[in-house]
Amino acid sequence: MALTDAAIDKIKQMIMSGELAPGDRLPRETDLAERLGLSRNSLREAVRALALINVLDVRQGDGTFVTSLQPHLLLEAMSFVVDFHRDDTVLQFLEVRRVLEPAATAMAAVHMSEAEVAELRLILDDLPDGPSVTELVANDLRFHKHIAAGSGNPVLCSLIDSLSGPTTRARVWRGLTQEGALEKTREQHVAICDAIAARNPEVARAWATVHVAGVEEWLRRTL
Repeated sequence: MALTDAAIDKIKQMIMSGELAPGDRLPRETDLAERLGLSRNSLREAVRALALINVLDVRQGDGTFVTSLQPHLLLEAMSFVVDFHRDDTVLQFLEVRRVLEPAATAMAAVHMSEAEVAELRLILDDLPDGPSVTELVANDLRFHKHIAAGSGNPVLCSLIDSLSGPTTRARVWRGLTQEGALEKTREQHVAICDAIAARNPEVARAWATVHVAGVEEWLRRTL
């Protein structure tokens, strides 16, 4: 194991054991390096690496702290990698969405409060009659993000959110080129919302699967 990897592993173990909790400040560099049996250079490289993936927060003049370790922070690094996708991988992202979004939608049917369901209805109502493709896609993103948040699982919500970017262009393509895409999207959103409001997770799951699979099927034919 490389020295930097060993240093990363030792800091990770301190966090996992509870010795360092979210928000805690790390000991002084000299003290921590001596305690862990590391060189100061190896420790610095480990701190830089862990800061890049939002495990540590280096505050100039104040010290180095463990972040909140919230899922949305830790998954930002994945979002960065996802942004460099190629067009021919969009189908793979859609396949992952087809696995995750129906599960999140089924969970939302169980966990969303009445106020959150009402807000989902408002998102649908915000879409004007005869919307542009841009308006439809923006509304679509809001709709699915609200459902993912309503699943009650922050990790699942963050994963779905990180997958939204690569599939946005496919949604726009479909809206521009597929006849009836705007009406179909609106109808499926209403069906998903109705199933969530009725507290019927399996119907909600089924409609979400149909919804995401429709974009995927269209893209396969187009490509």
